[in-house]
Amino acid sequence: MLRAIQIIGSSPGAVSSPLQRWKPYGNGFSFISISTKPWPSSRRAVASLLLPIVSVCGGGCFRAFRMSATRSESNQDGGSSSFSSSPSAFQPVGHIRKNSFCQWCGGRTKQDIPDGEEKMRAICTICGRIAYQNPKMVVGCLIVHDNKILLCQRKIQPSYGLWTLPAGYMEIGESAAEGAVRETWEEAGAEVEVLSPFAQLDIPLIGQTYIIFLAKMKKPHFSPGPESLDCQLFALDDIPFDSLAFSSMLVTLNLYIEDIKAGKPKFHYGTINKRPGTSPSDIHAYSLDYHLRS
Repeated sequence: MLRAIQIIGSSPGAVSSPLQRWKPYGNGFSFISISTKPWPSSRRAVASLLLPIVSVCGGGCFRAFRMSATRSESNQDGGSSSFSSSPSAFQPVGHIRKNSFCQWCGGRTKQDIPDGEEKMRAICTICGRIAYQNPKMVVGCLIVHDNKILLCQRKIQPSYGLWTLPAGYMEIGESAAEGAVRETWEEAGAEVEVLSPFAQLDIPLIGQTYIIFLAKMKKPHFSPGPESLDCQLFALDDIPFDSLAFSSMLVTLNLYIEDIKAGKPKFHYGTINKRPGTSPSDIHAYSLDYHLRS
């Protein structure tokens, strides 16, 4: 189950950076080039990231957007997020945990930039090994039954008592789809069959990537697991948008409702950029950037 508290903050030494928008090229896509520049007094290196965008073959390529998707504060009645064409600034680097001791030999570590790299890392002063920190993968299911969506009410922190799709951290030794099925069983007591991927949502500021699958119940039975207070099927008009646990759930559900209104579900990719300095409980303080849909 997802236990990480979403830490919202900004890095004092980072500033917004210019973006080069990518353009479709042939049957694929060019790269997004993002550079971040430090304050003059900082020792941070200038980082340049190349993010490849891969096209989808067969059914056609991704439709591409560079958008802001900020929910209007006046729209608290559970409606869809309002998408605007105004780009938002690139977010500072996400929260990095400081490692003071080596996980292999227990020696003291130092913060430095390894040869040939561009980011500060924890390097052991004894064995010389480098501790790399990688994003966490969160997997879950959007389960539709009789035109209703199955949601779980959380029994654990963070966001105790709020509603979410059944989702949690992927385990070593399982695929993303297997992890989503397992989390659904653990949280909602439901046996499900994965139908298709629905959304991949990256949240760089907290180092998480969500993969949500469309799924159906094998049997019309569900019950709250140890980490859930309750499980319910909600009609689309009755989804408790004012009591959702995370921005990722808000984005996923709004995208699904928009797809249903348009005729059929699509596959979505996007980056959720939380606004620095906002409270973790403010699930509306985000922009949805690099939104692609197939």
